[in-house]
Amino acid sequence: MTTTLRAIRAAVLLPLALLLAGAAPAAHATPGHGLPGNWLRLAVTRGDARSSDTRGVLLLCDPPQGHAHAARACRQLAAAGGDIDRIPRRSGVRCPMLYAPVTASAHGVWEGRRVDYRHAFSNSCALGARTGAVFDLSA
Repeated sequence: MTTTLRAIRAAVLLPLALLLAGAAPAAHATPGHGLPGNWLRLAVTRGDARSSDTRGVLLLCDPPQGHAHAARACRQLAAAGGDIDRIPRRSGVRCPMLYAPVTASAHGVWEGRRVDYRHAFSNSCALGARTGAVFDLSA
């Protein structure tokens, strides 16, 4: 192999190898990596998708903290195995037929499994009736 060909090969392959080596750990990293136990980054956005009216918190469950209703939210999540869709709907709650959309999202780790949740609700009453204390970010 000629010196020129080796130089071209090294110039192409070395940056590619460095790029791939640097990208590998980032592909497996989780936001908030290193947090112990069960945790979720929660957000509620009021309005349509273009709205910037978003509130968010970091819910930690070992021990419960970071959320106004952390203990109750963690109990409900534990009973549902960390699956927000499995939280039982609050019985007896009647929500008005008022369209004031809210979008709830949660990202984190529960019992070692990644949690990614996003759902739009017609209003905050429907959100609370369906997800319990998890997205109740009021003080």
